[in-house]
Amino acid sequence: MSERECRTFEKKLAHFTAPTLLGIKCASLVSLSREEFDIPAYAAAFNAQAVRGGLQMQIMCRCQKRQLVLLYRPKLLQKRLEQPEIRRFLLRYGYTADMDLAACLMRLQNRIAEKPEFPHEIGIFLGYPLEDVDGFITHQGENCKLCGCWKVYGNVEQARRTFASYEKCRVFLCAKLSKGCNILQALKIS
Repeated sequence: MSERECRTFEKKLAHFTAPTLLGIKCASLVSLSREEFDIPAYAAAFNAQAVRGGLQMQIMCRCQKRQLVLLYRPKLLQKRLEQPEIRRFLLRYGYTADMDLAACLMRLQNRIAEKPEFPHEIGIFLGYPLEDVDGFITHQGENCKLCGCWKVYGNVEQARRTFASYEKCRVFLCAKLSKGCNILQALKIS
């Protein structure tokens, strides 16, 4: 992977996944061009180093032109998935109470591949409030109270604060990269 390609990849990653990279969100999903990036190579290189910082990157699906990449913090995501109300919710979509994080991610990958309907429970994995994920599914994406990083059906004020925090993360991390840091330097992962 060329230096230029690596910098472009890192800038996209920072822009779309900054809250996860900086540790305030359990996971982020980004769609990346297969033509623009050698995503499997970058994911392998990233994972080899970022694991020390508590980060993991996984390709969730590959289409002809794009790949969906999940960037996540295993400990944060595992903790979220262990919450009883989250477990009960996921049971409706074929997840079982005994599934660990790897099994849940495999189930999610399979659900994405099943098509034609996208598995909207993915919002749970992305750290969205349960009431918003359930509201999105129930209302089929219509009649939300607020639309930002996700569609809000519950607590609007809390969502606004979260959206603002996510934007601060994006601005901070993108500024670090603009000053010449690579993503691991910016995250202080050596």
